Amino acid sequence: MPQAEIGIIGGSGLYSMPGLTKLREVRLRTPFGVPSDAYICGTLEGRKVAFLARHGRGHRLLPSELNFRANVHGFKQLGVERIISISAVGSLKEEHKPLDFVIPDQFFDRTRHRIDTFFGGGVVVHVAFADPVCGELAKMVESACAKAGVRGKRGGTYVCIEGPQFSTKAESNVYRSLGMDVIGMTNLQEAKLAREAELCYVTMAMVTDYDCWHPHHDSVTVDQIVAVLTKNAENACAVVRESVAAMPRARTCKCGSALAHAIMTDPKKIPAATLRKLKLIIGKYVKTRG
Repeated sequence: MPQAEIGIIGGSGLYSMPGLTKLREVRLRTPFGVPSDAYICGTLEGRKVAFLARHGRGHRLLPSELNFRANVHGFKQLGVERIISISAVGSLKEEHKPLDFVIPDQFFDRTRHRIDTFFGGGVVVHVAFADPVCGELAKMVESACAKAGVRGKRGGTYVCIEGPQFSTKAESNVYRSLGMDVIGMTNLQEAKLAREAELCYVTMAMVTDYDCWHPHHDSVTVDQIVAVLTKNAENACAVVRESVAAMPRARTCKCGSALAHAIMTDPKKIPAATLRKLKLIIGKYVKTRG
């Protein structure tokens, strides 16, 4: 019996999920190590939900220190099939204002030091990633924004940088010249791993401020940013509640069969230890030996 069906990842400014009832903390170990924190499992709008603070409660982990594999695998262990990922971002376009939510449908990778696949160790898998976000889940979140009275925009590109430093003005202007919409440090790896784990994934990108390209960027105070983060977190909770309430029980997208034609290695050649490690991910396609 799944302990949860919907996963929520909370980013900067969102370290808990108000409205959850029947709460319990679930601490997991995965074949890929320990997740960022305990999963807070409970009921929201009549559905079983698991919440994870991406950076740990108290914001203890840098983007480059996150164990993305453990975080996503942990959701899979709990029985989650869909993940709504909430992330604070900077805006690369004047039209995306602070307090706006962007629901990107594309990512652009500018990271350098991160493990972003479950595979290797004797098994080669190539998943399709042309459309990295679950379109059905994105539509649900867009509708939920409207119901919650939040300005939500579906579509656009999230450029994922290594961090922890923010961009230089030169970098920021290059991203703008390439047509990028928002900038963050965490969501691309989550999206890749969710696809490999056959989970639906969507990013709810909360615009905190304009990136450093903006002429008024340096005049923004810490107090102003904290105020926006607080309001964004309130809005995110409202949108998540609406999303969960409207979410159908069954999935009709292709996310749940992403690995059907992606495993390239002859099953007989996959090491037994690798099969055991990946049982939850590829077990329905390749049987464990020994």
